[in-house]
Order: sequence, then C-alpha cells, then structure tokens
Amino acid sequence: ERFVVEIKTTAALQHPHILPLFDSGEADGFLYYVMPFIDGETLRDKLNRETQFGIDEAVRIATEVADALHYAHQNGVVHRDIKPENILLANGRPMVADFGIALALSAAAGGRMTETGMSLGTPHYMSPEQATAEKEISARSDVYSLGSVLYEMLAGEPPHLGGSAQQIIMKIIAEQVQPVTALRKAVPPNVAAAVAKSLEKLPADRFESAAAFAAALTNPSFTIAGLTGAAGVAQASTGAARRLPWVAAAVFGVVALALGAMLLRDDNPASPVVRFELTLPEGQRLNLQRDEDAQFALSPDGTRIAYSALDSVSGAPRIYLRSIDQLEGAPLPGTEGGISPFFSPDGRWVAFTSDRTDQLKKVPVTGGAPIILAETVGGGRAGGSWGDDNTIVFNGLDFQLRRVSGAGGNDAVVPLADSGRGAAFWPSMLPGSEAALVEYCQNACNDPSLAVLDLDSGKVTLLIPGGVRGWYLRTGHLVYVTSDGGVFAVAFDLGRLEVSGDPVPLLAGVQLGSINAARLAIADSAGAMMYQPAWGRSGRTVVEVERSGVESPLPLPPGDYDTPRWSPSRDRIALGAVTDDGTHIVIYDRAAETLTQMTSKRFNVRPSWSPDGDRLAFWTFGDTVDMLQWMPADGSRPPEAVLPPEITTGGFNTTFWTRDGAWILFDGTEAGSNRNNEDIFAIGTGSDRSLKVVVSTGADEQAGAVSPDGKWIAYGSTDGGVRQVYVRPFLADGGRYLISTGMGWAPLWAGNDELVYIDEETDKMVSAKLEVGDGIRVREREVLFDVSSYVNNPSVWQWDVSQDGQRFLMLRNNDGGTASIRPVVVLNWFEEVTRRMAEQGGGQ
Repeated sequence: ERFVVEIKTTAALQHPHILPLFDSGEADGFLYYVMPFIDGETLRDKLNRETQFGIDEAVRIATEVADALHYAHQNGVVHRDIKPENILLANGRPMVADFGIALALSAAAGGRMTETGMSLGTPHYMSPEQATAEKEISARSDVYSLGSVLYEMLAGEPPHLGGSAQQIIMKIIAEQVQPVTALRKAVPPNVAAAVAKSLEKLPADRFESAAAFAAALTNPSFTIAGLTGAAGVAQASTGAARRLPWVAAAVFGVVALALGAMLLRDDNPASPVVRFELTLPEGQRLNLQRDEDAQFALSPDGTRIAYSALDSVSGAPRIYLRSIDQLEGAPLPGTEGGISPFFSPDGRWVAFTSDRTDQLKKVPVTGGAPIILAETVGGGRAGGSWGDDNTIVFNGLDFQLRRVSGAGGNDAVVPLADSGRGAAFWPSMLPGSEAALVEYCQNACNDPSLAVLDLDSGKVTLLIPGGVRGWYLRTGHLVYVTSDGGVFAVAFDLGRLEVSGDPVPLLAGVQLGSINAARLAIADSAGAMMYQPAWGRSGRTVVEVERSGVESPLPLPPGDYDTPRWSPSRDRIALGAVTDDGTHIVIYDRAAETLTQMTSKRFNVRPSWSPDGDRLAFWTFGDTVDMLQWMPADGSRPPEAVLPPEITTGGFNTTFWTRDGAWILFDGTEAGSNRNNEDIFAIGTGSDRSLKVVVSTGADEQAGAVSPDGKWIAYGSTDGGVRQVYVRPFLADGGRYLISTGMGWAPLWAGNDELVYIDEETDKMVSAKLEVGDGIRVREREVLFDVSSYVNNPSVWQWDVSQDGQRFLMLRNNDGGTASIRPVVVLNWFEEVTRRMAEQGGGQ
C-alpha cells in the first residue's frame, strides 16, 4: 500500500528530462509500474564505450539532468538513486528514469532501507548522508550524486573507487575527493569548482539546489572560497568529516547481491574479510583445459575481474570482463583467442596473449581495438606482469623472459645470469620495476625456488625453496605459492630484497597447472585476492567406457595419472603417474594386477606403444634438454634417446607410433626457428633418423595420429581460428579435409574409416564415419557419450580407443569434474594476512 501511494506522487511529474510513469498498481500480489520505451541507451552504456565525454557534452547532460532534479525537488520528490544506469539518452537528450522508486521501496519497507543506508545499486554515487543512514534525505543528496556522475563523465571514473561496497562507502564518508583537474587538466576552473562544491561532505556546504549547481556549471566566473588555482579541491574540513557518524555499510554479495549491515565504531576496526564463490553463467566457463596459463586476473583496485573463458558458440577462448558488483561478465571485443590476462597498474588496460597468433596484446577495459605489443610470446604460457614504469615482462619464445613497453615497440630478452642451467617463469614486478619475483628452475623444474631477478643484470637471488609464484604486498609482506598448492606469507624488506622471520600459512589447496601455474590473483590496491581451489588430481580413476557410455572401473588405486595408453593387445596400460620423487611412466599389467614404475629420471610423460608391444616411447625432461626416448617394455634396458643429439625441438605434447612401426610422431617447435607455434614431426625408427616435418601451417598443429593403413594423418589445428580436427595424406601431397564441426580435440583412429574425437562445445565423444578414396568425406557423425567428468586436454590424448573402436580408456575425475569447482574471491584479504602474521609472529 505504501508503495502504491508513493509511486502515484511520482506519476504527477511531467518534465522533458524526466521519464514519465504511465501507470502503477498491484496485480496478484506483485507491484508494477509502467514507463515508456526509449529507443536509445543508458548513460552507463555510453560511459562504458567512451570512458570520458567532451567537456561541453558532459556539462550539457549534467545541466539538463539538474533542471529535471530541480523541478522534481520543487514538487517534493527526491530521486535518491541518481547514477548513470538511471539516465537514459534519447538522441543525446538525457531523461532521468526511476524517479521515486527508491522512496517508494523504502516506504514499502517501512523506512528500513533508509534507516540502514541501503542502496538500490552501486554505492559509487551515494551521498555521505545516505552512507551514514541519515533518516532525512534532502535534495542536496541528489546534487551530490549528480556531481559524482559529472565527475565520471569528465574524469573517466567515479570520485571514489574501492574493492568492495564497504570500502567505497568509507571513502565517501571520510576521504577527500581528488580534484577532477588532476585526472583531466582541460576541465575549466568554474566547472572544476562546481564539481568540488557538489561533492562536499556536509549537505549544507553543497549547492542549495540543483538549479544553483547548473548555474555554476555555465558561469565562467564561478569559484569557491579556498580554491587552489584551478584544481577545484573539495573543501570538506577534517572537523566536518569527524562529525559524520560511523554507520552500517552495505555489503554487496556478487552471487545474490544480498545487502547486510555492519556497525563501524569510532576506532575504525578492520573491515571484515568476505569470501564468495564466483558463479559463471553457462557459456562463460573458465578455460580449464589449458593448464599452462594464468586464467584470471584482478584489477589493482579490485573492482574488475578479467578471465579467459570458452565462447559458447565458437568454443574458442576469449577474454571476459566482469565488474565485482555485477552478476555476469561481458566479452571484451577484439580478444578472440585470448588467454592469460593481466591488468595495467592503473587498471585501464587488459593485456593478454592470443592463442591464435601468439602475440601479446592490450585492449582498453572500456572496449576498443586491441593493440599488438609483442610478437614473440611463447604460447601464452608462464605469465606476464605490468610494472609501474609501464614496462611489461612476459615469457617469450622457448620460455625466455622478455621485456617490452606498455605502449608497444621492440621487445628485448631479459638476461639470466645462469641461463645455461636455469629458467625463469611467472614474473611479478616489484615496485620500481627494476626487479621481479620469478619461479626459478634448475634440473627441469624438479626443484623450483621463488627468486628475485634483477631485470638489467640478470642476477638471481633465491628466496624461498619450493616457491613457484610470488607477489609483493603493500603491507610489507611477500605472499607465495608452493609446489603443493599451499599459500604462505613472510615479511619482506623491499630495500634489501630479503625475507625475514618465519613463513605463515594462509591457505591450502590452490590449483596448479603445468609449469607450476598457480591459479591465484591479487589486487594490491584493494587488498583482494582470487584463487581456484584444487580439484583433486590425485583422485583420478582409470575406467573403460563402452560406446554407449557404460563404464567399468579398473582395479588401479586412484592416483595422479596422465595419458593412459593401451598396449596393442590391451593386456597392459602405460600411463604417466606422479609419485613421491617425480613423474614417471608406469605399466599396469591387467592379468597380474601389478603397477610397475619404468623410469628413474624425475619427469617423464606421454607414453606410446610400439605396434608389437615390445617398446615404449615417451618424453623425458632432462637437466638441460627435453629428450624423446624409448625403452623395452619389460624394463630389460634403460631408456635411450630417439632423436640424435644434433636434432632438438621445443615442446613435448604427444608421441604416436605408427602401426607399421616405421615412424614416431610428436609435436613441438623446430629449434632455431623464429616461430613459436607447434608443428607435427616424424622421426624414423630405423637407421635413418632424419627429422621430417609432417604438418606445418603457421598455426598450432598437435596430436597427430596416423591411420592403421598408414595413408592418412588426423590432427588438431588452430589454423581455422579455433581448434578443429583435420585429415590429410601422411608424408604425401594432397588436400586437407575438415572433420569436426565447431571445436574438435585430439583425434584417434578406430579403423581406417572411423575417427573419434572430443567435441569441446558439447563435451561429447564423437565418432565420424568416413568415406575414404582419393579424398576424405564424412558420411555420418555419431555422438557417443558425455566426457565432462573425464580428464581431457585439447593438445594431448588423455584417453585411448581400442582398435575396433568399441571401448575407450578414460581417466575419471573423482570430484565430478573441474567445471563444478568455482573460483573464490576474498575481499579485504590483506586484513587477514596482517592479522595472521601478527598472531603467529611472522612480522608486521
């Protein structure tokens, strides 16, 4: 009843810059109101697109809105929720929407919304008296909110920013507003002065009316007492700020947008630590299949999240941007193929790598054409960091660290004093940008350490044995992740570049990908953090699956298994397995039900059987070089190198032994080339060990599998813009034939006329029946079973198929799959870090 009574008052407002109310009432217990349709956009849409307006345009919009507010105020109506979302633009003419809705809702709630200082939307435009829960909200509150909107139109951001609603509200109450001319020098003195006066903390110090605000904006001689030059510094006194009471601040939960209350005492205690899972809508799943990337980043002020997700239509990754106070993210235009995002120090740009072109690019957070920064990126792997001197350090070709200006230009290799034995990954720039925290690896990354790298001299100073990624906090601490997914903090002297005291544990179970890709991001200015919980790779079960999807677990203990491959007779299974002393090739004997470790060096992956079942080929990480090796399957002789010493390649994604035993295929990057994409190679198993390039297009070609008769090779390629399955003649001239629809992964042959592959868009195993002649044509596609709960990878076979195509060997994620594990966002996390350090004596 209160809502209906109050809304009728608003319906009487008739003004050219006020969106009228046609009708309102109640139906079946639901309240409603009716407004005309406006063919245009909101001011928020325009700000998102343009960031800053021309000064004349911004002033015109503000004066016309002020005229509408003055009219409403004279009629006894205060808007209470002026913000860009509530200002519509019809052919450039502003119209204020939702007049009276805030008051009507407050009245319907018995006044409780006003009493608790709750806002209907974002807190950026709330007046201090709204933030401090004043019961009487006057017209001067709307003047403050309109001043905040004008400030953003001129400066490109609201007067106050923060990582959470309570942080913003506290700044509104207590902090001076930075003069608008500090962000945009061209703002005229009278406009800067009018904005400053509209944003005074005390209502009595603001304009007495919206009309007076508009008059000041258009009066070139307007100024305010105490104005320093043309800066337009807001003159709220510290005494006035102290007189404002501390009150309940709205806490905005991203998932439910739930509003709560918290009493802030005069002694200003620490803000509460807030945790929530980040729920992503369908069609915006994190790109979890890539395990060498940093998949998300937090803006320095904690207000935005950038993440790489798979597009629901193309299946290709792209960068999405999501405000912390919104329920969904939106794709950033121009970021198709985007992975590994990270923000500029001012939060205005997102840098990323394109997995289509292997270029480092940047794009404005407000949208716009991407700008190429560098051409020598190593597949987007192992991260990048943007320093406060506008320099970016990133991992380039062959995992060399490189440095480039944030404006683009020539990039250069960052020296590494011990480059003959070590490598550096996951750079995180320290203040001053003269040094970076890195994961420093020797002995094929079996014993990583967190280290400081001097970016000019290449000097490496080891800090934390077992540390794989680190961040410096403005609290004077170093936060780092260890190789088992633990998160710790330790006191850090930025001048001496030394740690002191004992490390303090903060968190356990952060997900790690390849090259120790720790899924954690920190917003230093806001003190926020985001991480991906581990999804339990140690809980994989090996299963056989029929074409119908019926599965039968095999009697292997759950473990951290990788790339299962049947022997030709299916009596044994070769796998990669993580053990206490490394990653090894193991063989499971089905009859004896035994699991035998075959290798002794510490990192061995991607096994493949010879067609007679007598030998295994696989990749080994060596101390200085990666080696393709083979060994007898009975372990009677140690492994030996397949590639001659003079042949080197970068990359070790797959191995595939042809059915006639003559060739072993693998994919990688040819040593000495300037390209960083992956090609498919073959090396003979006889006396001639020359290397042959099998497929090379300038894009990534991976997972090459030769048909049983040796005539055709199937493989995955990004040459079409997204990863798809193709077939072409093996070691012969001929055309290329597209097999998959949408995004297809890692094909294997089930006979000479059938291919099976994973369709990433649907998470299904698909069979393609082929008509084979001089060329290839798909006769029929059949969807076999769902693979979302199984391990799969776009560039590696994490499964196998029997020669008759009737059974599949899969790895089941015992936790139900990775898609259900949501990232966690933690607001005010630095408060917790500081408290933990003080409690456990780890330093201040």
